[in-house]
Amino acid sequence: MTLGKKRRKLDAPIQSVGVVLREESPEMLEIINRLADWLERRSISMVLEEQKEESEPALDLEAYPVDLIIALGGDGTLLRAARTVIGTEIPVLGVNLGRLGFLTAFPDAELETGLMQVLDGNALLDHRFTLRAHIETEGGRTSDLFALNDIVVHTAGAARVTPLTLDVGIGPDQEEVGSFAADGVIVATPTGSTAYSMSAGGPIMVPDVECIVVTPICPHSLAVRPLVIPAAREIRVRSLHPAAEHQVTVDGQVERVLGATETLVVAREDESVALVRLPGQTFFGTLKKKLNWAARPPERT
Repeated sequence: MTLGKKRRKLDAPIQSVGVVLREESPEMLEIINRLADWLERRSISMVLEEQKEESEPALDLEAYPVDLIIALGGDGTLLRAARTVIGTEIPVLGVNLGRLGFLTAFPDAELETGLMQVLDGNALLDHRFTLRAHIETEGGRTSDLFALNDIVVHTAGAARVTPLTLDVGIGPDQEEVGSFAADGVIVATPTGSTAYSMSAGGPIMVPDVECIVVTPICPHSLAVRPLVIPAAREIRVRSLHPAAEHQVTVDGQVERVLGATETLVVAREDESVALVRLPGQTFFGTLKKKLNWAARPPERT
């Protein structure tokens, strides 16, 4: 599935729904009961995510195929749901139970009315590209990691700057961009440009721009600034400290260790994730509503 095509309506019939949820939410049981009753009245089956301690998805889509994933929570829950559906073409609908919910479609107060628009065929599919990463080790490579927002290399343990080096390109076109000391580095999609990368001083990218954003975290130099790189390029991050041990965080949730002699390799994943949007919901509208972008001060009275 590729980007670059116009949004299309979610007009396929929905007969089964999978639910990924934020377990610690105090109102979750009431919302689940509301959702189950609403779906049952329309003869739509519901599959709940198994509760596990790990942050990885726990919804078995092979055993329980569904037509739609509903993420009940905030952006973190939606990101976890997105990793569940990579490679399946199953759309994800986010229902916000949190504070911000930048990626979600509507709040839980609009659960029934929002779902009715989806069933009536009014909803749109917004395709977002994802990242794929692995760690090259002395013995080979790790299994792939997938992210909708970002993949971050950062120091483990005490807060301190660490020397990192960055390479960009594939094969003979690979080039060392440079080395810098920082708390870490964020490799983000345009979708993730409004998350951790933005907080670290990175640019805001419109989601359908074909690029990857590389944002150093608190660099120990005024000369180091975020980079916007074509999405077709591969990005390699490694440490320059012989005894360093870093962590790799995926969408703020999945952690792996990156050893001193290992390299993190990040590239664009071929499969996109389809987020469900209601009519009138746009990126710039959400930017102004959720993040107060370019908000005008109140008029004088």
